[in-house]
Amino acid sequence: MDTGLAFTKGHGTRNDFVLLDDPDGILDLDAATVVALADRRGGIGGDGVIRVVRTRAAGIEAPADAPEWFMDYRNADGSLAEMCGNGVRVFAAHLRAAGHVDTDAFQIWTRAGLRTVEILSRPRHDGADWTVRVGMGAPALEENDRRLSIDGHELIAYDVDMGNPHAVAFLPEGVHLDQLDLTRRPGIAPDPEGGTNMEFVQQRGDHHVAMRVFERGVGETDSCGTLQVARRGEEVTLTGPARLVADGVFRG
Repeated sequence: MDTGLAFTKGHGTRNDFVLLDDPDGILDLDAATVVALADRRGGIGGDGVIRVVRTRAAGIEAPADAPEWFMDYRNADGSLAEMCGNGVRVFAAHLRAAGHVDTDAFQIWTRAGLRTVEILSRPRHDGADWTVRVGMGAPALEENDRRLSIDGHELIAYDVDMGNPHAVAFLPEGVHLDQLDLTRRPGIAPDPEGGTNMEFVQQRGDHHVAMRVFERGVGETDSCGTLQVARRGEEVTLTGPARLVADGVFRG
């Protein structure tokens, strides 16, 4: 008898994920199952699906000294992704809540390599936030003569690699962030092989920007790489909340 698929639902600033606890790597997680789980009408709903699996059991190539836990991240359309900054926070909160780790500072393995995690605070009651800081590694910035096109505007974009790819464009004066149409994928040329996340950014002040994102394999999400971004030497850190909102069984 099919007993269904146990899951945890979580989000980081409303960038939401379905987590599947699979320590020993026994799940056969295909793209169709990911799509069904992420479906907001017929499934659980999420911007992505994260399989929580031990690195040695994940069926991937990894160095012998890789951390114990691997973040197997899939976009909502079923495609594989390197990692996700908000997703790392939710992944870390789940590891701690499930008892898979017994310390507040640890490392995880992703398709983009090593990520460090610090749990700064735990929820005081059910439904409250964890606060997690993630060491995202050093950014790589490239100018590739890329352009993003939206609402009749053609914008210079910069390629930013944070382990996963981003094309970032700053909006000129007079173009309002909240009026952009992100119900469909913006134009991009040249379109990078494998796709990219696309960010539209507006300056709000010194060290303060607002942005909207069209995520590869997902569409527009409520956030991406938020809440507080800082530098620690050459490394970028990302600090913000993670909330685990539900546990259940998917019978789709």
